[in-house]
Amino acid sequence: MEFLVRQIDNTPLGKEEERAAVRPAEREYATQLRADGVLRHLWRVPGTRDAIGWYEAKDPNHLHDVLTGLPSFPFIKVEIETLAIHPQEMQN
Repeated sequence: MEFLVRQIDNTPLGKEEERAAVRPAEREYATQLRADGVLRHLWRVPGTRDAIGWYEAKDPNHLHDVLTGLPSFPFIKVEIETLAIHPQEMQN
């Protein structure tokens, strides 16, 4: 299943240093997700610290496990959209 995941930076005031400390672990985790084929693409949202990711997971429970495993999970709000193939994409 494919999912569009909006990761909205929700770092509380005064926790910026703690948030910055997880960035190396976040990069390593994302690299592993890419190697596993789970994280397909990641975009920045210009002018913010937010990101949009295209994830491919077995099911919503798998995606939940992946997202809660993010080192930044305590600092983000997550919005998820399940994606389905558009009929136009099925035409050859």
